[in-house]
Amino acid sequence: MKTLVTILFSLPVLATVLDLLMGDPRRLPHPVRLIGRWLDWLEGHAREWVLGLRASGVLCVLITAAAAWAVVEFFTGLRFVGMLASLYFAYAGLALGELMDEGRDALELLEGGELEEAREAVGGLVSRDTSALDEAGLRRTLAETLSENLCDGFVAPLFYLVLGGPALMWAYKAVSTMDSMWGYRTERFRDLGWAAAKADDLLAWVPARLTALFLLLAGAFMRLPWREAARHIPSEAATMDSPNAGWPMSACAWLLDGSMGGAAVYFGEAKCKPELGPKGQDWSVEKLKKLFRLMAFAAFLGLFALQAVKVLVAP
Repeated sequence: MKTLVTILFSLPVLATVLDLLMGDPRRLPHPVRLIGRWLDWLEGHAREWVLGLRASGVLCVLITAAAAWAVVEFFTGLRFVGMLASLYFAYAGLALGELMDEGRDALELLEGGELEEAREAVGGLVSRDTSALDEAGLRRTLAETLSENLCDGFVAPLFYLVLGGPALMWAYKAVSTMDSMWGYRTERFRDLGWAAAKADDLLAWVPARLTALFLLLAGAFMRLPWREAARHIPSEAATMDSPNAGWPMSACAWLLDGSMGGAAVYFGEAKCKPELGPKGQDWSVEKLKKLFRLMAFAAFLGLFALQAVKVLVAP
C-alpha cells in the first residue's frame, strides 16, 4: 500500500494529471518558448564563430542543454518555492494533454467536413505541407503525427523526468526543441543543425522503443492484434530515416489496421516516405477515435510502469 501511495503522489503522476487538465500553460512563461527565443538569438552568433558550422552546432547543443539543466536545477533547489518550481517544470515539460486536445480539434473538423480548417489544424501539428491533402490524406497525417508525438511529447520527457528529475528532463527538452527548430536537412540547417538532430536521435532511442512496448501492452488489453504488430515493428522502423519515429508509428499502424507513409511535401520538396502498417488501409474516423484511446491507455501504462520501477529499485 505504501508503494502504491508513493507512486500515485509522485511528481511524474501529479505533473501528468496537471498536463491533462490544463494543457499547454500559454499564460505562463513556458520554458519551450524561452528556449526558442534563445535559439533564435544563438543562431546568428553561432554562424559567426570560426569553428565551422558543424562544430558550432555541437557547441550550441552542449551550451543549451547545460544551461537548461542549470536554470531548472537552480529554481527547483530554492527554499520554500522549490517544490512548486519542480511541479511546474515537470508539468510544463509534458505535452500529452495539448497533443490530444489539438488532435481532437482536428478530428472534429474532419468529421464536420470542414477541410480547409482541418488542413490548417493538422498543418499546425506537422512540418509537412497539408494544403493539398484530401480528407483521407489528412486522416493519415493526423494518425502519423499523433503516434510519433506520443514519444516526443510525452514518453521521452517522462522517461528523463523519472530518471533524473525536472533538470534532466529540461536538458532533454532543450535538445528536442533544438532538433525541432534546427534539425532539418535544408541548406540553412544542414550543418548547423546536424548535432541537434543526432543528439535528439540518441536521447530518444530508448524512449521510442519503450513507447512501442507500452502501445503493444495497451493493445493487448484492448484486444488488438498486438502479436502481429510486434512481428512487424522492428523491420518497418528500420526503413525510416529517423531511428526512432517508426517504432510508435508502426505499432499504431498495425494495432489499428491503418497505413502510414507514402508521398508528402516538406518545404516545397516532394518526398516518398516508407510505408508502415498493412498496405492500402485508410484511417477512418472510428480508427482515429480508437487511436486516442490507445494512446491514453499506453501513456498511463508507461507512467505507472516507469514510476513503479523507480520506486522499487530506489535504495
